[in-house]
Amino acid sequence: MDRNDQLVPKDREPRIHPTAELKSCRLGRYSAIGERVVLREVTVGDFSYFERHAEAIYTSIGKFCSIAANSRINALEHPMERLTTHKVSYRPNEYFRWLGVDNGFRERRRARPVTIGHDVWVGHGAVILPGVSIGNGAVIGANAVVSHDVPAYMIVAGVPARPLRRRFSEEIAARIETLSWWDWPPEVLARAVPDMQALAIEAFLDRWEREA
Repeated sequence: MDRNDQLVPKDREPRIHPTAELKSCRLGRYSAIGERVVLREVTVGDFSYFERHAEAIYTSIGKFCSIAANSRINALEHPMERLTTHKVSYRPNEYFRWLGVDNGFRERRRARPVTIGHDVWVGHGAVILPGVSIGNGAVIGANAVVSHDVPAYMIVAGVPARPLRRRFSEEIAARIETLSWWDWPPEVLARAVPDMQALAIEAFLDRWEREA
């Protein structure tokens, strides 16, 4: 087989497990939605994927993001200032025939979306609260509860989530941002994968800053 044939990408259409539930979502090329994932008004970038039982609502997700199982993005907010936090006050239609959804509360939720950059890893069981922004290349530890913005290339963990360390120095992170590899055509990306596997980050950047 000719090497160029080996680099031809597979079917670019998103893969959606038959048990997943999606409403008003937009999925990028090569994205994948796993078993029993629930998404509502979510944009998913190219190559990003959700593992089983994850949920997200009112969220924008960049390219090449890895969302682990049982994670929750933009976890449900309850109106603590009301008489009750129960959904009877904002989704009474589930209980009473003539009472509708509280659209004001719904718009309040929509006004606090979660934004996730490119190449973000959200660990198993992590919870990201409303209104949080997560920068490119960040890592969210397993079972973390993220209540504040996470800078690019920062690793956070814990309850509440706190910074542990940066993945790369600021200089290396800036070079990665300039390279913007997540925007490469699939054919270029396929050629770069062996170097991702074999080269240290500095050597990879030295080579592909010239190649790309």
